[in-house]
Amino acid sequence: MNKLSLSVPLSLLCLSAFSTEATTYITAKAMLDVNNGKLISTPLIQIDNGVITQVSTGNLPTLQQGDEHIQLPELTIMPGLMDMHVHLTSDPTVPRSERIGQSIPRQAIKAAYFAQKTLNAGFTTVRNVGAQGYSVIAVRDGINAGDIIGPRIWAAGPSLGVTGGHCDNNRLPPEMKYTAEGVADGPWAVRAKVRENIKYGANAIKFCATGGVFSKGTKVGIQQYSLEEMTAIVDEAHMRGLTVAAHAHGTSGITAAIKAGVDSVEHVSFVDDEAIKLAKKHGTWFSMDIYNTEYTLTYGEQNSVAQENLEKERQVSKRQRDSFRRAVDAGVNMVFGTDAAIYPHGDNAKQFSRMVEFGMTPLQAIQSATINSAKLLKVEDQLGQLKVGFAADIIAVKGNPLNDVSLLENVSFVMKAGTVY
Repeated sequence: MNKLSLSVPLSLLCLSAFSTEATTYITAKAMLDVNNGKLISTPLIQIDNGVITQVSTGNLPTLQQGDEHIQLPELTIMPGLMDMHVHLTSDPTVPRSERIGQSIPRQAIKAAYFAQKTLNAGFTTVRNVGAQGYSVIAVRDGINAGDIIGPRIWAAGPSLGVTGGHCDNNRLPPEMKYTAEGVADGPWAVRAKVRENIKYGANAIKFCATGGVFSKGTKVGIQQYSLEEMTAIVDEAHMRGLTVAAHAHGTSGITAAIKAGVDSVEHVSFVDDEAIKLAKKHGTWFSMDIYNTEYTLTYGEQNSVAQENLEKERQVSKRQRDSFRRAVDAGVNMVFGTDAAIYPHGDNAKQFSRMVEFGMTPLQAIQSATINSAKLLKVEDQLGQLKVGFAADIIAVKGNPLNDVSLLENVSFVMKAGTVY
């Protein structure tokens, strides 16, 4: 890593700038314009204070004293990638029974480690949709302060959920009287929980609208929060300027979440035509984690995943991929979300090939992780493209990812906000 400098927030959405008087220039073999899918030869990018200040082609920079010229003559540059569904505190190689005993400080250390792995894989922005004890919020703040290395993070606090639902913890006996910290029942209680998350630094909100694969005793497709409760969550979060993600596998939960006004629905396994039409009408984003099935079914028993959870994964996997293809064909807004932590962090880009296999073009898959994700986060004028005025979040691969999207699994150059990692 060269020229690491401290970051300072440009906004409440943790867009960071780096203070330096020197100018950085990047030249490369080609640049991918993710907006129109054009590959541009011999680009020249000028970067000042972590922001792109000039984009041209066929030129060489005129260097002043202290300026830096990064030459990538064999590589294609493109915007840093964005994953809208990660859980940085969780390690899929550690059995869930052991994770219960991990302290919040231990989870925060895990999150810092996995944040750096994620950045090194080319993901310069992530949305962490749920973690205990505001641990990932602390990691995000440490990254912004320059204490540790990692991507830009939009961090939800503890995920909201009903008593005994997917976002509760049902693995402990009743005499322990344990309730997950995100549990809230009823419209005013969920409003209070949103306010609490914001109080402690959340800049995104996530709630569980249905059961889930990896919880105990929940039916994966059954709705949990009522429409009234979901609407209260969304209204409170939107009033404070935060986007809302809804975990929803089942049809009724997906439909209710869209009607409630969520910004994105996660997983979207059992979607029907009505929900697809509603999503298009409301402009709702779908975030569908269609890569991790293979990892779960291959390594689940080895990693002590319970048979109940493996069976639910078998129920979900094919249906979710069919739903993905139908949503793509219908033109639903799609973002890149992988549920990193179900598979090892740093392997996020392996999902691109699955997205192409199940209906997307390589450009659509790349757009889901760049301009689309930036739109979901409402920073499309700052992130997701290589344009003047945008943050200098830049990655590079050898070859043309429009011809072979799996190239994104081997990123050889990563820059975030003008700093090379």
